[in-house]
Amino acid sequence: MLMSPAAPNSHFLDLKDLPTEVLRHILDTAKAWKAARAGKPNGAVDDGAPLSGHTLAMIFEKSSTRTRISFEMAMRQLGGSSVVLQGAAMQLGRGESVADTARVISRYVDAVMVRANDHATVVELAEAGTLPIINALTDRSHPCQLMADMLTLEEHFGSMEGRKVAWIGDGNNVATSLIEAATRFGFSLELACPEGYGPCEDAVAWAHAEGSDITLTRDPHSAASGADAVITDTWVSMGDADADARMQAFAPFQVTMDIMKKASADAVFLHCLPAHRGEEVTADVIDGPQSAVWDEAENRLHAQKAILAWCLGKI
Repeated sequence: MLMSPAAPNSHFLDLKDLPTEVLRHILDTAKAWKAARAGKPNGAVDDGAPLSGHTLAMIFEKSSTRTRISFEMAMRQLGGSSVVLQGAAMQLGRGESVADTARVISRYVDAVMVRANDHATVVELAEAGTLPIINALTDRSHPCQLMADMLTLEEHFGSMEGRKVAWIGDGNNVATSLIEAATRFGFSLELACPEGYGPCEDAVAWAHAEGSDITLTRDPHSAASGADAVITDTWVSMGDADADARMQAFAPFQVTMDIMKKASADAVFLHCLPAHRGEEVTADVIDGPQSAVWDEAENRLHAQKAILAWCLGKI
């Protein structure tokens, strides 16, 4: 088995928290384990059952399709088990403190995956509990998604170092993790966002301080020019109360075939899903030959298996 710089009970909260060599090790493990599963039924357990006897608690304050299925199948393939907890159905949803919830859960399971409304919830769970906490999405960031994206991009291009990625649309939580990924994996990133919807200023400042090549623009054509990957996300996310204003502001930032023609000839299109054809992306792009969104969705499973194993000190 691959050797790892990780120790048991390591958190996976944000990409910026981990050195490149750890993230590299997680990705390399994901690639190896994905290849080793070729031809197996999806429900078959991996050789050696790396997480046999381990249980993952999955807390959902926000609804999910890919996150729930991918983490649940990840634990099944690794030989472990999972428990699904809906935030509104827990005492956490009735006023029990995050710290007390963390202390209790720590007595029952081996790791916790959280899809939370507030990033502070994930941080407090990590600080108060005694188990590995995995950020499966917060209002600030979405690091698991970016590990799947990196796995997808490296399957297409090999190393992403020195390549260019374009982000077009909302400077949201996925954009924050993309900024951190660009810094850790050495690719340049140009983000085209409407005025008032730019990326997290703290994330951009951190990336620049780390020497990362991050550019902000209001021109989606400029962002896409020469890019190896064009990435977008929905214009209206769960919890956004300004849908009408967003639809108007983002209209010029739709990813179309004209935008894709600005990118390199072998560029790929990514979207974390769910997608709204005719809004942030046209059908001929997301359903076209340059789209890698279905590989990207599958790779949530493979990337998260390696994340889980690293958090529990198994790789």
